[in-house]
Amino acid sequence: MSGRVRYSKSGAIASVLFDRADARNAMTWQMYDQLVAACRAISEDDEVCVAVFRGAGGQFAAGTDIAQFAEFTGADSGIAYERRMDATLEAIERVGKPVIAVVEGSCVGGGLIIAAACDLRIATISARFGVPIARTLGNCLSPGNIARLLAHFGPARTKRMLLFGELLSASEAVSCGFVARTAELQDIDRVAEELCGRVAGQAPLTMFAAKEMIRRIANAQIPDCDDLIRLVYGSADFREGVTSFLGKRSPVWRGK
Repeated sequence: MSGRVRYSKSGAIASVLFDRADARNAMTWQMYDQLVAACRAISEDDEVCVAVFRGAGGQFAAGTDIAQFAEFTGADSGIAYERRMDATLEAIERVGKPVIAVVEGSCVGGGLIIAAACDLRIATISARFGVPIARTLGNCLSPGNIARLLAHFGPARTKRMLLFGELLSASEAVSCGFVARTAELQDIDRVAEELCGRVAGQAPLTMFAAKEMIRRIANAQIPDCDDLIRLVYGSADFREGVTSFLGKRSPVWRGK
């Protein structure tokens, strides 16, 4: 599988690019590892004051490449995957500098969770947000990721995304506070630069302490839901979801 997460730096601004435009920036295992490495590099570089995450080709990210789920052998594979995702998202939240997600196009599945783990989000007016796994793959999210969605979207919108597969518009994402600001496509780079400039002038230790306190408070409320993760990833429905997606057909759910 092709694709990379590319890390670069220009002065005080670090950039992380999800570069797999031919697959809507769907993330491979290698790309997740590269993302974690980029987060580490940002934290360890004293010259960096702020980081920008964005996708190539006019899309943010479409989550995990579903072809990789064909390797799963049962419930334990699902537990291991969700642990890996939790570790990746924690790496984003532990970055010691503010992280801004610049969202164009689709921001769905794992891509939405990556954006939720960032500190601030700006988006083009045509961007869409959601987790349509109930109608596509038949998997589930970890409790940590559900908590991230609840914190940003509240129970009603989170249920619309997870139960009904709805995609939210950029304007609705602004209305609930998930997106800080929208802009036309031709203006999004300018808006990102303005925000980076403002953030770069703030007190670094104050921002770090605020980020870390918020992260600790949020994590203190996460329950153990391994039984539910095992139920879903060990099911025939999950295997059907993967097979039907890769075969480009509609899934037939049986609730087993």
